[in-house]
Amino acid sequence: MKLKIAVLPGDGVGPEVTAQAVKVLKAIAQEFDHTFQFKYAPVGAVAIDETGEPLPKTTLDLCKATDAILFGAIGDPKYDNDPSAKVRPEQGLLKLRKELGLYANIRPVKAYDTLLDKSPLKRHIIKGTDICIYRELTGGIYFGEKKLSDDGNTASDLCEYTRAEIERITHLAFKSAQSRKRKVTLVDKANVLESSRLWRRVVTEVSQEYKDVKLDFLFVDNAAMQIILNPKQFDVILTENMFGDIISDEASVIGGSIGLLASASVGDYFAMFEPIHGSYPQAKDLGIANPIASILSAAMLLDHFGLFEEAELIREGVERSLKLNITTPDLNTKFNHISTSKVGDFIEDFINNPKDNNMNFTNIHLGQSTII
Repeated sequence: MKLKIAVLPGDGVGPEVTAQAVKVLKAIAQEFDHTFQFKYAPVGAVAIDETGEPLPKTTLDLCKATDAILFGAIGDPKYDNDPSAKVRPEQGLLKLRKELGLYANIRPVKAYDTLLDKSPLKRHIIKGTDICIYRELTGGIYFGEKKLSDDGNTASDLCEYTRAEIERITHLAFKSAQSRKRKVTLVDKANVLESSRLWRRVVTEVSQEYKDVKLDFLFVDNAAMQIILNPKQFDVILTENMFGDIISDEASVIGGSIGLLASASVGDYFAMFEPIHGSYPQAKDLGIANPIASILSAAMLLDHFGLFEEAELIREGVERSLKLNITTPDLNTKFNHISTSKVGDFIEDFINNPKDNNMNFTNIHLGQSTII
């Protein structure tokens, strides 16, 4: 298969983790005789520094001309600490989602057996957790009308949804549930918000087309509690933009590190794949950022194009790295010198030599290259 992939590394640790995802995809292309062409473009704070815009037109044009987008992270302290800034890195990501119609954000959350003790939650609570969160991505309060009074003392953000926006992501969530444990949980605040009541009504109507899938409802405050108390009860979680943003980040504690969580943002014509973590500027250029979420995002990219065997091989490599404790310091306190690039090297080498058992483990710790 031939794929053109736009690579938007972004800010902070984005370039470091994205480099490992590209490394792994190149190994897949070599092993399976695919042709993946990578073209790079700026976005976020680096794009503001270069062009004055968080999403330059050349970057957007590139994304529209490629088959998929591999995204890193955006954000910079000089904007985070300046609430008066008119141009912000995050505006680039929001505009990208809107311009490309990326209305569905898909975030898998899995408790790896080898990492059960890394989570702050008890082993018996999280063991067996396998959730997929479907978050609506281009509507709601993040994109609603924003107002600030002339005196600067009153502000408002409009949360608005249409039936069509709700229907399209609901169909995706139910179709996903049909290949999983056949359960969808809608997370809303229908006891207070009119927009949530619309969500509940529309999702209930759509659910009638999927008789083999059970539909449950939870208010967002209860859902936040249940994800901690009993995450195994969930299969597919469906929710609106802001609730999904919060819930999916909360769910990251299940796996023990936000550096494990990948995501796909898809629409009718375009698709983007990215780790859910931020730019983590404190770790920039230190080689300690966990690249696994970015690498698993690359696996989701392959899934999107039906390359399931290739995607599974990446996931096997990730599982092996976790089992052998070849991970960055967020998960590995025993061998805390294992860098971002070494994790990528190991998974790349696993793809090239999946039957080599554990022989490369020593080489990784000695800092030697595993590429022959």
